[in-house]
Amino acid sequence: MPALSFDDIAYAMENTVVLHEPDRLIDTFGTTNFQFHLLTEPMDSVGKVRVREGRMDAERPRILKPEGYDDLLFENFGEQASAFAEWFREHGNLNFFQYGFHFAKRGFAEEVVHEPIDVVRDRILEDIRVSGSPSRALICGVDDSWEISLIKFTMEMIGRSLQINAFDFKRRGLL
Repeated sequence: MPALSFDDIAYAMENTVVLHEPDRLIDTFGTTNFQFHLLTEPMDSVGKVRVREGRMDAERPRILKPEGYDDLLFENFGEQASAFAEWFREHGNLNFFQYGFHFAKRGFAEEVVHEPIDVVRDRILEDIRVSGSPSRALICGVDDSWEISLIKFTMEMIGRSLQINAFDFKRRGLL
């Protein structure tokens, strides 16, 4: 498969929709599991839907503090960046979170269904509702760049979780 272009990635980001977000957020102090259902329509087929299912694990966020940024942010920069790094270690008060996701190969499945996408979507949404599982997500994405659709989902989960993770860290005196 050829590499994705900038336009391919932008198209996938713009055309990916999370139809059902998990009820739970990324846990601050543990690993969080999400089950995903990703629906895409193959470009060369009408009335078919590719359904990908699997599990993603979100590792607990880590706090990155200024003293660790020498190599991370300023590698291969000149003297000015080195001076700034030293100043930042002494005076900077910025903390960042690092989130880690990975795909668990177990549980990954892919099938092509010969039904309209709205029928498949409604069936999965009903199944999610009936199951009551707080960790399930339904995503509608682009077939040729479906992994970008999953990346968009992870970015949205990080965005939704960031404030509560920061609150939890502050409450425990870690920030």
